[in-house]
Amino acid sequence: MLILPPDTAPVLLPLLSTFTQPTAQRAAVLVFAALLTPGRRTVANLLRTAGDLTDGDASSYRRVLSLARWQGLRLSALLVRLILRCWPAAGPIALVGDDTVTEHRGKKVHGKARHRDAVRSSKSYTAYRYGHKWVVLCILVRPFWAHRPWALPVLVALARSKQDNRQRGRPHQTPAQLMQLLIKLLLRWHPDRTFTFAGDTGFGTHELAAFAQQRQRQLSLVSRFHADANLYEPPPPYAGKGRPRVKGDKLPSPQQVVAIAARQALRVGWYGGGQRDVAVVSAVGHWYKGGQGLVAVRWVYVQDVTGTHRDDYLYSTDPDATPEQIIATYTARWNIETTFQEMRAYLGLETTCGRCAATVLRAEPSLFGLYGVVALLYAQVPGLAGSIGVNWEGKATATFADALTAVRRWLRVHWTFATNEHRQAFAKLPQSLQNLLLNALAPAA
Repeated sequence: MLILPPDTAPVLLPLLSTFTQPTAQRAAVLVFAALLTPGRRTVANLLRTAGDLTDGDASSYRRVLSLARWQGLRLSALLVRLILRCWPAAGPIALVGDDTVTEHRGKKVHGKARHRDAVRSSKSYTAYRYGHKWVVLCILVRPFWAHRPWALPVLVALARSKQDNRQRGRPHQTPAQLMQLLIKLLLRWHPDRTFTFAGDTGFGTHELAAFAQQRQRQLSLVSRFHADANLYEPPPPYAGKGRPRVKGDKLPSPQQVVAIAARQALRVGWYGGGQRDVAVVSAVGHWYKGGQGLVAVRWVYVQDVTGTHRDDYLYSTDPDATPEQIIATYTARWNIETTFQEMRAYLGLETTCGRCAATVLRAEPSLFGLYGVVALLYAQVPGLAGSIGVNWEGKATATFADALTAVRRWLRVHWTFATNEHRQAFAKLPQSLQNLLLNALAPAA
């Protein structure tokens, strides 16, 4: 029987309750081994890290991902509850979303397709990768030890290609439509909470904006806007003759307004958690798209007066939102890009090698969830929060690498070296040698 370190119980026991007891034992070993393993997060590598701490045949650990009966959505719901309990939000809960492409080799990998890689592409060059495109929804939290918010993934969906959906006889869903489903799940789980979602251009569609307007008491959307967007007044009251109008008088497009309007100077929250001086123009209108109706929006033109960032147009489905709120909400979206980069560097994203449907749909989404588990353990295990593994001049806050290093060091002491076979031998070592061994085993990269 696996004995969990006591301080991990508030985080891991709720999550492990979704498994049967034999599967929970093996899932806990895989979680700890995934936290401790550098490099590829294959099951074989995880079992090498766990060593004698495993119980049973290696195939039983592979079946956790491929054959065991457990529900990823239930795990996600519990993870959301743990995150909101650890970082309670008095006002709206900040959500951010994006998609990322992970490369996978092999001809028979489930869900594999050719996707555009936004990270490696530019305006003049489009890079493609063969693998999976994951649509990821994150909750933004503000840990006391960090100078910027952290984006913790809570829901993940696989975006399939048109060809794959056609072969399977299913209607094609775009990443924005998948994101709408993920947000709908979160709203259903927490009907008494309000949310603000920030997404890039691909997730600022008129369809998603209309979805947010239908649930305006619970959700508002912030994204990039079109300079030539079709804006109208609301339709006039029905006069009783003919078909009722669906839109009012035409309004000037945002770029037409910006060309003649005076600009307001503001200091707003910016990328990376800092502040920036900007000049803005803002107005309210109803965004129209044929067949989909009107969506009331407040749009904002943003000019970085320092000249380091391009001029941009943003919008919110909350017409009462201020330009400062819209800009700060959208720029906080960049933290999800940092999450993707840190997951590749420290948690082995796109190093799994599963091929069957169950393994593909569980392995990498579990790594996304592991990011939030690291943050929860770092926040709730006594003595870990705020500890900085590597320090240098000018560094004042802890990073995700520091959090993972602290969690790894703690797991080595309270899990790897806490067994009956290892405890006495490790305790006999001089303290300086213990620290040397832990420092060598704990670095995140």
